[in-house]
Amino acid sequence: MSHSPRITFASPDSGLHPVVALFVGDDMKLAASAGRLGPDFAGLIERAAEGEKFKGKSGSILDLVAPAGVPASRVIMIGTGSDKDRAKTDWTMLGGKVMGKLPNGRKASVLFDLPGADANAAADFSLGMGLRSYSFDRYKTKKKTDDETEKGASDVSIHLGEFAAARKAAKSREAIYDGVIIARDLVNEPPNVLTPVEFARRAAELSKLGVEIEILDEKALKKIGMRALLAVGQGSTQDSRVVIMRWNGAKDSKAQPVAFVGKGVVFDTGGISIKPAAGMEDMKGDMGGAACIVGLMHTLASRKAKANVIGAIGLVENMPDGNAQRPGDIVTSLSGQTIEIINTDAEGRLVLSDVLWYVQDKYKPKFMVNLATLTGAILVALGQEYAGLFSNNDELSNRLFEAGGKTGEKVWRMPMGPEYDKMIDSKFADVKNSGARYGGSITAAQFLQRFVNDTPWAHLDIAGTAMGSLQSDINKSWASGWGVRLLDRLVADHYE
Repeated sequence: MSHSPRITFASPDSGLHPVVALFVGDDMKLAASAGRLGPDFAGLIERAAEGEKFKGKSGSILDLVAPAGVPASRVIMIGTGSDKDRAKTDWTMLGGKVMGKLPNGRKASVLFDLPGADANAAADFSLGMGLRSYSFDRYKTKKKTDDETEKGASDVSIHLGEFAAARKAAKSREAIYDGVIIARDLVNEPPNVLTPVEFARRAAELSKLGVEIEILDEKALKKIGMRALLAVGQGSTQDSRVVIMRWNGAKDSKAQPVAFVGKGVVFDTGGISIKPAAGMEDMKGDMGGAACIVGLMHTLASRKAKANVIGAIGLVENMPDGNAQRPGDIVTSLSGQTIEIINTDAEGRLVLSDVLWYVQDKYKPKFMVNLATLTGAILVALGQEYAGLFSNNDELSNRLFEAGGKTGEKVWRMPMGPEYDKMIDSKFADVKNSGARYGGSITAAQFLQRFVNDTPWAHLDIAGTAMGSLQSDINKSWASGWGVRLLDRLVADHYE
């Protein structure tokens, strides 16, 4: 795993590293493997736990310098609570939490023999450890020492009876890990490096995994008629791009695909409707949706998902310039619908409108899910705990909600309806790109719905979760890579 410590699975009797982590429930009974730490270890731990008031509560940690007679320099006790608590354990999150407690740059062993923890749990645990260790420091000329970083241990062995099964299960988690890291790297990149052309080049590297790549340049986009997308980028010196990624993993290569579409505004000044200067540097992350799609396609191809999948991203830069679009302009989209530009900072929906129409028209997918850092209004509504879910299909919505519960990448369905749709009717064109002040996330979704026809569709507004999001036990980075695990689970559970 890139950015990650070496994580391996070993038999219960394999040699131990100097740092040892082990689990204990609220009954404070140690697993049999704890006997390897010496005949007096249980008594030593009991006294230490009593002194620190450690009771094995789920998620609690007791970090000890190992006493004399114990064949380790440090012992970390991990509380797992009751049997009922353990059944609800998020092993990925717990893996990240434990990684955060391991000494930086050291070698550690995790004794993973506890009731209810199987090979899949161990594989999820290893995924969390890897995700926690990520950092983006490629532009730092003075690297921090191991003691100053939060990367955790350099070498971790996870000991359990089902170690061979855990190794096998970890293969799919490695694919997920790599996809999340790709998404995080893309969002963290500075905008002078990650231009639309460079983004497209990086997406094209998926061809090494068997993903079919088609890159549409400005000449092709003009010929096709993606005028709404091109209008967003016309004030920039950077050319716009659309990238179509196709993975054919189903037995029938001609079977109807599923489709994922991402907004890729590599930098968003707001255009003529320019944003305030404070915090504008964060707008390098306005391509979090497109980053997720690239990471997802990498994951699906790496684990050879048995599904046909289309990934499509629209890549533009929104800049103010003498050639930039203006409030009051009217553009004709690929669908033929005319759009009145009310606010040039409502640009992401213009990009998505053309790409969504193109995908539904050309590929006739079973469904489309688009991801976009689309509105600040979604943060007002949901904060940073949930992504906003808008959809024309109950089954797809329910499956996304279910996948969110399983992965921790949670979504919350928001209302849609004709009352909101009226708010984006235009006096001069078929639709305007921005409604009134209230319900901004909903009117943005209503806009997108006009470009999907009858295709089952869901829009995920990830403005609060893709960048600058709440940090967690598995992410200490500004970019979260949000959505890769969610959508991979959606495909795995229902479409393979």
